[in-house]
Amino acid sequence: MSTPFAIVGTTIVTGDREGTLLTDHTVVVDGAGTITAVGPSAEVAAPAGHRSIDAAGLFLTPGLINAHAHLFADGKPLPAFMTSEAMEQAVAWFMHGPLGRPLLDSRTKKNVVTQLNSGVTTIRSLGDARYEVVRARNAIEAGKYLGPRLYPSGPLLAVSGGHGAPQIALISDDPWTARKNVRINLRKGVTAIKIAATGGVTDARAIGEAGRPQMTEEEMLAICEEAHNAGILVAAHAQSAEGIAACLRAGVDTIEHGAGMNDEIIALFNDNPRSLHGRSALIPTLQACLPLVKLDRSVTGVNEIVKANAEMILDEMLQGIADALANDVTIGMGTDSALTYVTHYNTWREIDFLTRHGGLTPAHALNAATQTNAGLLGIDGITGSIETGKAADLVLLESNPLDGFRAFDEPIMVAARGELIETPTVTRFPEIDRLLDGL
Repeated sequence: MSTPFAIVGTTIVTGDREGTLLTDHTVVVDGAGTITAVGPSAEVAAPAGHRSIDAAGLFLTPGLINAHAHLFADGKPLPAFMTSEAMEQAVAWFMHGPLGRPLLDSRTKKNVVTQLNSGVTTIRSLGDARYEVVRARNAIEAGKYLGPRLYPSGPLLAVSGGHGAPQIALISDDPWTARKNVRINLRKGVTAIKIAATGGVTDARAIGEAGRPQMTEEEMLAICEEAHNAGILVAAHAQSAEGIAACLRAGVDTIEHGAGMNDEIIALFNDNPRSLHGRSALIPTLQACLPLVKLDRSVTGVNEIVKANAEMILDEMLQGIADALANDVTIGMGTDSALTYVTHYNTWREIDFLTRHGGLTPAHALNAATQTNAGLLGIDGITGSIETGKAADLVLLESNPLDGFRAFDEPIMVAARGELIETPTVTRFPEIDRLLDGL
């Protein structure tokens, strides 16, 4: 049990699509971390035995939900020699062995705590070296340290030579082996499944490889059937119309990154009978491409193949967002944290990019990161909004984030399931921040 408290006199930024603000409101939280009352301060007061937190002039939002994260690295660019195929094999061998486990556990703990201190109270990991995020989830739930709510995928599911293989993947080349790998992950305790349906940017070996279909529809159908039997959502890395259409026909629940849409894709997003909830969603990750495209290769250190693929995929991703907006396709928010230039304390930048580059209104972008993400992950009865009966996942800010998402850069206070972090702190990378500020 934690100390019950009341946040008094705040302006609640609800996170709805309309940008509703509730001024001079009080939120009461009990010792179990549940919101017990929300209302105007003239009508709702801090009950006896509750700590009263004066939040007059401050802004309270739901905790952010990062629906696409990796936790194995911190976002710093890798030296060029680390990207060779031989080095990738060596890193995979180390990370998958007994010496890599404590390093991964340490990194994961540090990174989830960093995200929490930046206002992220729920994370879905989508591609782990092995089961380090499952162990972090178990430690947090056992009360060993305060962390966000975690939905780990374990290793993603890829084909031989496919995106993410071998570092963060289990490999299969037929439907039954793909189904077997789902069963292995489920047995290890995952609560998310990730597919690498197409080629990706960062490990591309040729221009045009990103977005090229890799996994067959039959393989993905087997994966979706097995995961859905266990009530688990399936996310798919997919960066071309051909790859996305196959994913949706197979029943994938969330498309990660995205591309321009045709009529079949739009129809399947909005009515997908093979998905777990009958509808699929798009989760763009602009941070994963924008820096690689906008910054010079002399700064990023990437080769011309990666640069060319990033340019192609960024264009496709932006077109996908535009098509989603025009056709009422559900848009969530994920950062692709751990990738180059995607730090764990910069979730706010992804929301900002969705407005400045993706065309969402500020209210829509914040909604994607809170209420919509909670709904598409199936946890909207638990979190995602500031309502009686829900978990006290809260972020207290000095300014209204709808006027500028940099408000999340230094939260005044964060609550995760009612546990307060009164002086949130993160370790920053000034050079990365300077470069990203220039975007």
